Amino acid sequence: MSWRVRRDRDGITEWERSDGLASIRKRERADGAGYVVRIDRLEQAPEGRTYRRESVADAAAADALVDEWQETFERSAE
Repeated sequence: MSWRVRRDRDGITEWERSDGLASIRKRERADGAGYVVRIDRLEQAPEGRTYRRESVADAAAADALVDEWQETFERSAE
């Protein structure tokens, strides 16, 4: 599986897994105090439903979390 950018505007970047059953979203918090990253894997996915949401201090930490989750949830789909 791979990930592609589905949305990149208005301060939100969202990636979708190639099977369409999982997405990761990164956005800056409204108060400017960091970023929120979430993963949402649908119930229909062979591995089952997962939802996680984490707040991090800055863009670098958000990017690192996105990379980590893409690797983790790409492998679990294979």
